[in-house]
Amino acid sequence: MQEPKLIDDAFYVAEKKYGLWYSWDKEGCGLVTALTEDSCISGTRFYLKGRQEGWPEPEVVHEGTVGGKL
Repeated sequence: MQEPKLIDDAFYVAEKKYGLWYSWDKEGCGLVTALTEDSCISGTRFYLKGRQEGWPEPEVVHEGTVGGKL
């Protein structure tokens, strides 16, 4: 386990159990789990940007039923 790093003055990342990387905000709420430090940082930046700016509406709506006879 290593000492947490503060990234962009917005969130922390650290390597913890089983070699996985975790990020959490300044309030201590978990955000992203990843296999590498770089993917944890980029994934957390993407998530926080989406949370701040709002997520776009999906372009396609999928139907949950199967048509036809099986």
